[in-house]
Amino acid sequence: MDVHDLSEEAKRGLHTSEESSDDICVDFRGRPCRPSKHGGTRAALFVLGFQAFEMMAIAAVGNNLITYVFNEMHFPLSKSANLVTNFIGTVFFLSLLGGFLSDSYLGSFRTMLVFGVIEISGFILLSVQAHLPELRPPECNMKSTIHCVEANGYKAVTLYAALCLVALGSGCLKPNIISHGANQFQRKDLRKLSSFFNAAYFAFSMGQLIALTLLVWVQTHSGMDVGFGVSAAVMAAGMISLVAGTNFYRNKPPRGSIFTPIAQVFVAAITKRKQICPSNPNMLHHPSTDLVRVKPLLHSNKFRFLDKACIKTQGKAMESPWRLCTIKQVHQVKILVSVIPIFACTIIFNTILAQLQTFSVQQGSSMNTHITKTFQIPPASLQAIPYIILIFFVPLYETFFVPLARKLTGNDSGISPLQRIGTGLFLATFSMVAAALVEKKRRESFLEQNVTLSIFWIAPQFLIFGLSEMFTAVGLVEFFYKQSSQSMQSFLTAMTYCSYSFGFYLSSVLVSTVNRVTSSNGSRTKEGWLGDNDLNKDRLDHFYWLLASLSFINFFNYLFWSRWYSCDPSATHNSAEVNSLEDLENGENNDSTTEKPRI
Repeated sequence: MDVHDLSEEAKRGLHTSEESSDDICVDFRGRPCRPSKHGGTRAALFVLGFQAFEMMAIAAVGNNLITYVFNEMHFPLSKSANLVTNFIGTVFFLSLLGGFLSDSYLGSFRTMLVFGVIEISGFILLSVQAHLPELRPPECNMKSTIHCVEANGYKAVTLYAALCLVALGSGCLKPNIISHGANQFQRKDLRKLSSFFNAAYFAFSMGQLIALTLLVWVQTHSGMDVGFGVSAAVMAAGMISLVAGTNFYRNKPPRGSIFTPIAQVFVAAITKRKQICPSNPNMLHHPSTDLVRVKPLLHSNKFRFLDKACIKTQGKAMESPWRLCTIKQVHQVKILVSVIPIFACTIIFNTILAQLQTFSVQQGSSMNTHITKTFQIPPASLQAIPYIILIFFVPLYETFFVPLARKLTGNDSGISPLQRIGTGLFLATFSMVAAALVEKKRRESFLEQNVTLSIFWIAPQFLIFGLSEMFTAVGLVEFFYKQSSQSMQSFLTAMTYCSYSFGFYLSSVLVSTVNRVTSSNGSRTKEGWLGDNDLNKDRLDHFYWLLASLSFINFFNYLFWSRWYSCDPSATHNSAEVNSLEDLENGENNDSTTEKPRI
């Protein structure tokens, strides 16, 4: 249901039923929400349950997919790694589609229902292919056989179709899980919102932990067909959790295309490019304030060219929305453009994550996986180590660190989202340093001493990155959500996941580029650093050092852009400004005599 389709009675109810005029929200039947029944922690728990189950299902597939396509589909190692990173990159890139559909047409709850079913169908198709021999190439040992028949034709098409369904479903779900859960709280409840984002990461960690231990163990010992089938069943359980909370959700109605107002700003600014911006921002075109009076809005001096979209043409009483825009529209576009550098600085971070889900898994396969004489740990399960730590660390962070930091900084989140992101980016560099040192020792021990190191030698690189992800991933989601206007919450949240997408795509480009450059420069490894199917012949340690260097440089790049963003006095008020303007245009303020903008 679109907000413009609400009845007059419903609109009046929206004004009186909420404690704050921040939010327009309805129940699943389109009726005004009641604070006593809808939203809050109870409703958010159903969403968190769905988050845990969905993450459990997709992580079990994504984190062990390289093993399946290498051993069962017989793709070469570098091609297998690129397929996995492209798959995961596509998952996160499609989050933009999910955010767009949610904000513009369907709403977050309906979007999750539709694409949850699509994701389940993808898991089922993967399970069917893994079960039927005629949908896979003949069995062959990729490590001991010179040439194995690679999956092609309808067998490859089946694999790609299944992965596309999973990617489409999971990608469109991800931003809506976060935004729908956060929408259960009013935007003025900053502490509750911050706690929700930490709880969402805790649910994420729980899903990852179970996927990387129990579900990967099932894949290893019962077969990939059973493992993929279990992922389908787990995802179905998540859908049950989501649907169970239907009567308690606060739903944000979609507001029509989010791209049209953005396009109008650029068109109007270009059309009036020869105009001179007034020195006084109050002379720009504001929405009508006949009914509601608010405080003057903080004005950003960045991207002043866009302010020209708000300049009225003299002698014209009415102008097309493609020639004259409101200050609200311009602020939305400025927010979107301003956060792009912050978004870009997290791409290298996610490129590092791609290595932990591909080459580090193969690295573990080349090590001693025995814990006892009879029990072996699946290499993919090593990724569970950081989540085991984080399951204990996240509650401690929320319980002890955040209250202490609040007293010192006065920030409701303890430290600001930008500080949290920077801390994670700094730690990520040391994850690749540890990976490079361990890989060098592993390779030399095998080649020179014929000793196979224990798989637990690579645990530090997973542990360090897990800690860095707790800071960066949660900080980025919180940062984007708080900067978003009400009409773009899911889409801006999707930009967080789009960073993962570009990181995984960059990984594929780096692998191909490194192979091409190192094989053509007289490297000892004829096929390049990563060109062989045997890591003992590759130079994975050199590749890790390259990523560590890029990460270190990226950290200082982030310091520059975060300082640039924070230097704008209106940066921390952008979200409040846009929401206040939405109140003006929607007539959502009941008190026409009190000058009180929404923060």
